[in-house]
Amino acid sequence: MTATHKAKQVLRKQIRSSLSSLSTQELSQQSSQVWETVFDLPQYKASQSVGLFLSMPKGEIQTDEACCRVLADGKTLYVPRVGLDFEQCDMDLIRVPLNDYEMAKKTNDVFYDDWPRNKWNIPEAPSDDAKYQIAQPGDIDLLIVPGLGFDKHGGRLGQGKGYYDRFILKMREDQSHQNHANDTVLKPFLVAVGLNPSFVQDGIPMMDHDFKMDMLVLPDDLIDVEKN
Repeated sequence: MTATHKAKQVLRKQIRSSLSSLSTQELSQQSSQVWETVFDLPQYKASQSVGLFLSMPKGEIQTDEACCRVLADGKTLYVPRVGLDFEQCDMDLIRVPLNDYEMAKKTNDVFYDDWPRNKWNIPEAPSDDAKYQIAQPGDIDLLIVPGLGFDKHGGRLGQGKGYYDRFILKMREDQSHQNHANDTVLKPFLVAVGLNPSFVQDGIPMMDHDFKMDMLVLPDDLIDVEKN
């Protein structure tokens, strides 16, 4: 195990401890503050499609209302599906059919209420139903990324499985030839969201395969990495 791996492990343990100390009220309030900022971003307003995670039952920014807001704003929503092979550490994002949202809204339910749960008790779209289409490169304009820790330089500390780094690589690999000097914006635009304990003042230890975020939204701060 490298020194960077060890440093990440120590940092994960510290942040998980801090997140677990948040009360239900604090978690809800901080989540609301983050989403208020996200939905006011020019990048969000200009997007036609958004990738957004479904949150874990505890210790993470809550996304149930945010998912419904994205659909209510008339945008296409994609949500993660890991599947049953957790050792593969691969992830797709699945398009939420608008009809699912409309039908659930009639009964005051959420579109994923009837979906099966994975090992983390997070809902996932059924893998045996063809109506749930898998996102392809170029499909997602803005990707909202979870994580345990973040820094002002766009560094991100995930749960340690590499799901998002692999997914972002898959979405962006065909764009690597583009000329960034011409202000080309890679898709998807990466917006990290986190709670206050997730901000790491001293920086996140990064490895070559780790993607940096384009923007970070915290309850009390908005960091545009390019301008920082």
